[in-house]
Amino acid sequence: MKNKYIDLIEQTFEFPQDEFSVVDNELNFHDVPLMDLIKQYGTPLKISYLPKITSQIQRAKRLFNVAMAKVDYNGNYNYCYCTKSSHFSFVLEEALKNDINLETSSAYDIHIIRALYEAGLMNKDIYIICNGFKRPQYVENIADLINDGFINTIPVVDNKEELDLYDESINKSCNIGIRIAAEEEPKFDFYTSRLGIRYNDILDFYLEKIKPNKKFHLKMLHFFINTGIKDTSYYWSELNKCLNVYCELKKVCPELDSLNIGGGFPIKNSLAFNYDYEYMTEEIVAQIKHICNQQGIEEPNIFTEFGSFTVGESGAILYSITNQKKQNDRESWYMIDSSFITTLPDTWGINQRYIMLPINNWDKEYQRVFLGGLTCDSEDYYNSEAHQNAIYLPKLGEDTQYIGFFHTGAYQESLGGYGGIQHCLIPAPKHILIDRDTNNEYYTRLFAKEQSYRSMMRILGY
Repeated sequence: MKNKYIDLIEQTFEFPQDEFSVVDNELNFHDVPLMDLIKQYGTPLKISYLPKITSQIQRAKRLFNVAMAKVDYNGNYNYCYCTKSSHFSFVLEEALKNDINLETSSAYDIHIIRALYEAGLMNKDIYIICNGFKRPQYVENIADLINDGFINTIPVVDNKEELDLYDESINKSCNIGIRIAAEEEPKFDFYTSRLGIRYNDILDFYLEKIKPNKKFHLKMLHFFINTGIKDTSYYWSELNKCLNVYCELKKVCPELDSLNIGGGFPIKNSLAFNYDYEYMTEEIVAQIKHICNQQGIEEPNIFTEFGSFTVGESGAILYSITNQKKQNDRESWYMIDSSFITTLPDTWGINQRYIMLPINNWDKEYQRVFLGGLTCDSEDYYNSEAHQNAIYLPKLGEDTQYIGFFHTGAYQESLGGYGGIQHCLIPAPKHILIDRDTNNEYYTRLFAKEQSYRSMMRILGY
């Protein structure tokens, strides 16, 4: 009778998978034995597996370069990392090893650019794409970069008044971009994105405000769909509209040569995840070339701004099951040694689902359970997987059960208030980095200790 946890997984999914394998009934993540990390560091424990960042960047570059070669595309591809997904120094340092560019979204991002430059990790030729609504400090910081010789800094104009602010602050010729206000999917609460300038206004804005000003050169048209890059009629329709605007602009603005399609490649959130990255990339590149050729203009250079795709799959968090509570005839609760609201706020805030697997006891019988966090908040729980409305884990025995949530590397730390005040003052967990040496042997280093009560007391004014 096949009633072990490993039987359930092998019958439900193709397993093992690239990043997951089981050895002696214990889970490995990228061939790193997780029980060894737990024995060394304890739980709860955040993990960042740095080589995954490089492999994701190289994967995207390969996808776009192959797609361009297949259709004899004349432009080039530029990979930008979207810093808001994770601002940590170890993420930026790893990403910058791969000849990439950066995208910013706030005034404080520019201080990170400065720090990376002063550390010798980048030069002034790197593309810095400045997105977001620009308040005065953000404008000032962008202007300082451009005035200081960061020649490929491109502020992307989000509203018509923004250009006047740059005119006052920037003292030399510079490139700019324009963001298109994309129309949202019908299920959204609004029809048009609050970000960017309407399709119908862009050409007039260029002719009236940008073209007469010799200081500015329109280099880039920026396009982003909030729901991501998906094979839907909505996505292809919006891409088509964007390309038509690009072609109209290009005919009156010869210096325009770049199309930024934003981010939106999804990350794996289930062992059943299925997304054809190769097809989507090839179709995007082919459509751009086709429409440009139809209208008799040169294909643009393509920029992407991948954030979650870059860093999301590098992250994991490990917990212990501290207790089992049987609250009625049908519901068994496994209580973790932390809080989902503290460590995985997306599960609480937007019902995000991640890959969840036991670390040990894969040879034990399994049961349906609910996972509960330590706080007294009724919303501090996790009760379903991306592929089904249930969670199954090994039955508890004498030894402690450990579980892991995987591909959690984007946004969770910043949304959870890393190092700040946590919900119910449940401390932020210990955080380690995993890398590999020249012999491909993994090694770990401690990035942050578990948050102390003193640090929270200090913030609270005690």
